[in-house]
Amino acid sequence: MANIHSSIQFALVNIPVLLNPIIKNNDTSFNQLHKKCGERIRYVKYCPHCKTKINEQDIIKGYPYVEDDYITFKKEELDLLKPKNEKEIEIISFVPLESIDPIYFEKSYDINPEGKGKAYYLFCEALKKCKLVALAKTVIGSKFYYCILRFTEQNIVLTTLYFEEEIYVQKDSNDYKVNQKELDLAIQLIRSLKGKFEPNKYIDEYQENIKKAIDDKMKGKAIKKTKSKSKKQINDLMEALEKSLKKK
Repeated sequence: MANIHSSIQFALVNIPVLLNPIIKNNDTSFNQLHKKCGERIRYVKYCPHCKTKINEQDIIKGYPYVEDDYITFKKEELDLLKPKNEKEIEIISFVPLESIDPIYFEKSYDINPEGKGKAYYLFCEALKKCKLVALAKTVIGSKFYYCILRFTEQNIVLTTLYFEEEIYVQKDSNDYKVNQKELDLAIQLIRSLKGKFEPNKYIDEYQENIKKAIDDKMKGKAIKKTKSKSKKQINDLMEALEKSLKKK
């Protein structure tokens, strides 16, 4: 999905924009084949009751309110339930970015002006000066979202947010008391490993191995197991911390 037409509603100011997903799937794509003959597997929508293949226009959606009983909806009925002004990004407030736990962040979109862009660049500058992010609501595709708009160097990025009921974090009821000496060593180890976030240096090792394996197979070479460094298991926490610091 690219070049999604939308508009930011900033009070009475309308800012026409284009949304483009920032993240692209970098995984190597495989097709499923029949092991016996090598033919590609096909997926067919099939009704076991009518014993026939089904076309897309003959499918409706059903909610199972009890087992094997459904409340059905046509596409036209579901369209009636969509929020009004679904193509708009309606700002509802401005909040500090640090007040939002990153666990709520879902997917990000690059937002660019559509047209002359005067209102867009004014909004960029205002966000930059205020050091706040805009909390908004919108519809992307067929899904309703709350989202944030934040200024990043040159333009605005929209990040959709998960709803609270979509997030489950198990709370630890353990009342373990931390040993001060162990804590001091752990802090030293953290400080010794302190660095900068440099995304250009982080490589998807698994995908690199797959690409190399594809190249090797095309050349008729056998696939070799990925080498891994063996690590000695140290059960004593204090000893493990001390040895880790010495190694650094």
